[in-house]
Amino acid sequence: MRKQKIVISVIGGSTISSKVEDLAQSVGKMIAGLGCVLVCGGLGGAMEAAAKGAKMAGGVTIGILPGKDKRDANSYIDIALPTSIGYARNTIVACSADIIIALPGSFGTNSEICYGLVYGRPVIDLGNWDIEGMISVKNIVEAEEKIKKIIKKLQDA
Repeated sequence: MRKQKIVISVIGGSTISSKVEDLAQSVGKMIAGLGCVLVCGGLGGAMEAAAKGAKMAGGVTIGILPGKDKRDANSYIDIALPTSIGYARNTIVACSADIIIALPGSFGTNSEICYGLVYGRPVIDLGNWDIEGMISVKNIVEAEEKIKKIIKKLQDA
């Protein structure tokens, strides 16, 4: 029986639309509601919106920062972990997760998706990525159903 909390990484763009911001906040709330820990890149955009949603729902957030200063983290990050390795920190964001939720983004998000798949992590596609190996969902309700099944498997392992 698993003793550690389930960690869900949220990945997405640093520049986002208001629609993606709302989605990211909802994802963060969902993660906290499931009793999981949210990990992200710790900066702005989808990362900040997801962390805000998690904090609004009483969750715990961890930011894996590209630089060397904890003060770079957005204001919704509980635990800021500076890495000083720039985009290479994307591998940590992916590898530290039990589950990854991919929102719309660009090249950095794409790299995190690929790392997640390489590391064998389930990657939920909420960003219309349509990359082989991802778990395709139509909306957050379907994503939550899939995540609950994955969590059950992890806890029973």
